Amino acid sequence: MHYQEEQYKVFNDPIHGHMELHPLLIKIIDTPQFQRLRNIKQLGSAYFVYPGASHNRFEHSIGVAYLAGQITEALSSRQPELKITARDILCVQIAGLCHDLGHGPFSHLFDGLFLPKMAEKKMKDGDTEEGEKLKNWKHEQGSCDMLDYLLDKNKLPPVMEQYGLQLEEDLDFIREMISGPLDTDKAKDQEWPYKGREKEKAFLYDIVSNKRNGVDVDKFDYLARDSYHLGIQNNFDHCRFMKFARVCEVNGRQYICIRDKEIDNIYDMFHTRHCLHRRAYQHKVNKIIEHMIAEALLKADGHIKIEGSNGEMFTLSTAMNDMEAYTKLTDNVFEQIINSSSVELTEARKILQDVLSRKIPKFLGETKPKEAVKDWEKLISDWKTMLAQHLPPEDFAVIGTKMDYGTHVFLQQV
Repeated sequence: MHYQEEQYKVFNDPIHGHMELHPLLIKIIDTPQFQRLRNIKQLGSAYFVYPGASHNRFEHSIGVAYLAGQITEALSSRQPELKITARDILCVQIAGLCHDLGHGPFSHLFDGLFLPKMAEKKMKDGDTEEGEKLKNWKHEQGSCDMLDYLLDKNKLPPVMEQYGLQLEEDLDFIREMISGPLDTDKAKDQEWPYKGREKEKAFLYDIVSNKRNGVDVDKFDYLARDSYHLGIQNNFDHCRFMKFARVCEVNGRQYICIRDKEIDNIYDMFHTRHCLHRRAYQHKVNKIIEHMIAEALLKADGHIKIEGSNGEMFTLSTAMNDMEAYTKLTDNVFEQIINSSSVELTEARKILQDVLSRKIPKFLGETKPKEAVKDWEKLISDWKTMLAQHLPPEDFAVIGTKMDYGTHVFLQQV
């Protein structure tokens, strides 16, 4: 494939410096569906605790696309026997660029807290089917749905073909890199569950979202970017990792591996992740504000209408069922509630006003389970029952947080 030099664009990024991106990536970036990510905070409510945490999913996604291209091109250059094609590289970059398209307002707060709260409410009201649907919905699913909508709405499939992509195969590959096997039921019974690429290129599936051990370019970017904006030290050197990365065959499968002497760098990666969770992501005030915002969204849900396709109206909790409506749903819903004079939004507005004026519930204390928790819902329920003997249930909340060093990295001599 031949491209004119001027078709590439360069982004100046505080984390990765000058990033040169393929023209097809630029066409995806320059769509309303991708530009939406400018209005979704990377760290959600952490911005109310760390004033520097103002960065968005937009710049993170571009950074992941850049790193995805860097490591794939490096592997191709060092190991030509892998037969990594230009199509492979472009697909991996697109997956990196689009992996977070499905995030809702305040990132993980939407599908990690608000939707589960809404699911619990639906189940109490007897709507079990809708409750299960909300409980199981994840932003990766939304990313694939938004990608399909983005491509169709902006008439990009013919453009992708002009750049050498084979749509039926390559779109499956991109979706699989974002969310895993497309048919999860069949995948359990198959040795190779993917459709987009053959088993010989298994290592490509570990670049953007590594389901095996969590070592991927998504983490490389957010560790560096979040640390930079939070003012927290990051000792992990992702550039060094990419220099030493090689694809090796282990137990009949191709994996991205590193030399044993580089293991300290990987330890630093998981240690940095743990520090960010302890000091920022799971910060006690951040968690309190997270629950306040989720509660406000819950109270506002039936009173905010978002127009979707064919003029159909959706609520906050149903907008992800229609990508035209979901494109309009961003962190701006916070200002929409705050600035509204609607009587129906009075309770939600009061909660968000309390967030802004720092009238937040007090942190009473914490405890660590002596053993690994197998059922978080039961544990939290038990704690609520116990505390209800001393306090009115409406006067307190029990919040469970999981803090660890991430997925295990297995060491094996090859």
